Amino acid sequence: MAQVIVVTSGKGGVGKTTSSAAIATGLALKGHKTVVIDFDIGLRNLDLIMGCERRVVYDFVNVINGEANLNQALIKDKRNPNLFILPASQTRDKDALTVEGVGKVLDNLKADFDYIVCDSPAGIEQGAMMAQYYADIAIVTTNPEVSSVRDSDRILGILQSKSKRAIENLEPVKEYLLLTRYSPKRVSTGEMLSVDDVKDILAIDLIGVIPESQAVLKASNAGVPVILDEESDAGEAYKDVIERMMGSEVQLRFIQEQKKGILKRIFGS
Repeated sequence: MAQVIVVTSGKGGVGKTTSSAAIATGLALKGHKTVVIDFDIGLRNLDLIMGCERRVVYDFVNVINGEANLNQALIKDKRNPNLFILPASQTRDKDALTVEGVGKVLDNLKADFDYIVCDSPAGIEQGAMMAQYYADIAIVTTNPEVSSVRDSDRILGILQSKSKRAIENLEPVKEYLLLTRYSPKRVSTGEMLSVDDVKDILAIDLIGVIPESQAVLKASNAGVPVILDEESDAGEAYKDVIERMMGSEVQLRFIQEQKKGILKRIFGS
């Protein structure tokens, strides 16, 4: 049975779409047939990060409204045969997403895919609620700052009360914390919350810590999921996230400030 994963947050700009693209790509690299869906109706960005913006003909709303079928709307990733993208509409309203319409599309996808990754918009509007409603697994993405963590706590409350699993008294949604844009140096100066601070506040299992990195912006601008950048700390951190999702015990990296050796202090990096 396919697993529905929602990548969500309360606050915007925390790296949900970057994380959705990286996680979907990582699952596909492991041999799992994976589709990633953009739920941000009207403001789609997933297609840009996946590098397939010029290949969009039909979208998620077209499928819901019966204007196209899934085979017409799904875009096959050029880098991995196991990965597909279902883009959002740029011209429709978020009210185009309904419980029934989204459910029907997900049921059809479950017949062919191992994982369905839902890239949720921020907050608690219609697109976000629809992305969260059918989730089996929620990856709550937050930056190490108070406002972002507080908003993520609100999202956890919604998952625990308004998801399909909660409403039907089924096994609860599995909730995981993904901490993004983490800078150990800024933590040491008190500018950011620490990993332990965020874990204490949200009280859910930590799936990964993604370091602050220019490689993320570079990869996004190039239309390449950052997990494919083997030279970046962020790419390696997302690979660790996938290993943990697969059940492996992988030690957290990139959470301690790197101390420069004497040669680097003299000659620079």
